[in-house]
Amino acid sequence: MDPEQARRTLETERERGLRAIAEAASLEELERARVAFLGRRSPWSEVQRSLGSLSPEARRELGRLANEVKAALDDALAARRAELEARAEDELLRSDRVDVTLPGRRPRPGSFHPLTIVQEEIVAIFTRMGYRVAEGPEIEDDWHNFEALNIPPDHPARTMKDSLYIDVPGLLLRTETSAVQIRTMEQQGPPVYVVAPGRVYRREAVDATHGSVFHQVEGLAVDEGISFSDLKGTLEAFARALFGPERRVRLNPDYFPFVEPGAQVAVSCFLCDGVGCRVCGNGWIELLGAGMVHPKVLENCGYDAERYTGFAFGMGVERVAMVRYGVNDLRLFYDGDVRFLERFEGAA
Repeated sequence: MDPEQARRTLETERERGLRAIAEAASLEELERARVAFLGRRSPWSEVQRSLGSLSPEARRELGRLANEVKAALDDALAARRAELEARAEDELLRSDRVDVTLPGRRPRPGSFHPLTIVQEEIVAIFTRMGYRVAEGPEIEDDWHNFEALNIPPDHPARTMKDSLYIDVPGLLLRTETSAVQIRTMEQQGPPVYVVAPGRVYRREAVDATHGSVFHQVEGLAVDEGISFSDLKGTLEAFARALFGPERRVRLNPDYFPFVEPGAQVAVSCFLCDGVGCRVCGNGWIELLGAGMVHPKVLENCGYDAERYTGFAFGMGVERVAMVRYGVNDLRLFYDGDVRFLERFEGAA
């Protein structure tokens, strides 16, 4: 390439390059312009490579001109790049702009777990009758969980099959909230009217109707002149308050070490009203165990069993919730499936 041709090429490339840079509408177009006018295959690079074949005087003149062209193009590239980057940032800010005058998105309200709903309703029914709520530890000792409740050492409930012991001798996870009744009677004299809600633990296989961790609400009434008819009337009032005024209550004899006599309490089926259906089978749904407090239990707590009598009852919250909501598998309450839990929004 002769010197004159090289000079014309440089002047032309400077003019074309500045125009292309100014017209670049994006950073991608600007990069293509840089490669086209300053890249290894650009006319400017060809002139640079041909300088070695020119005379010293022509080399100095064209070298100076090539440097001026490159400096002009570099300055134009930098200025246009800054302009395009600022424009891109402005567009990003506009797209992310929040209109503070628009109303905010209302968060979806949470709801109580169905077991919490049922437990609180059970407790509320009894507190309206005049009972108060009592609580106790979930880790119990042998006395409060077994001996004081008239459960002898050879009773099946005391074996490792049913109870969950911890690594501290004499302590275990409570198997029922009846221990709270013992603690309450140890702390106060008659009259006593308490309900004890809480979590309990047993070594049981988990299936549709059983769990190793579940919830109970137990009740205790001790006073002068309390009879079995008081127990029946209390449970009838409870069942009708929870399941509807048309519900009937049936008590069948049963055995529990801490009551005498004891009874298994059932309510008439809410679906068939006692006729018999696929849910209840015979028209009745077992709900809880109850009975008159065993005199020995009263004596263990320092009460005069000749003067005072009482009744006690205990129910599984999960079992009541299954009856209340028509749920056929206890495990659904613990699976955490949002589709199941959504059914109970607004239930409380």
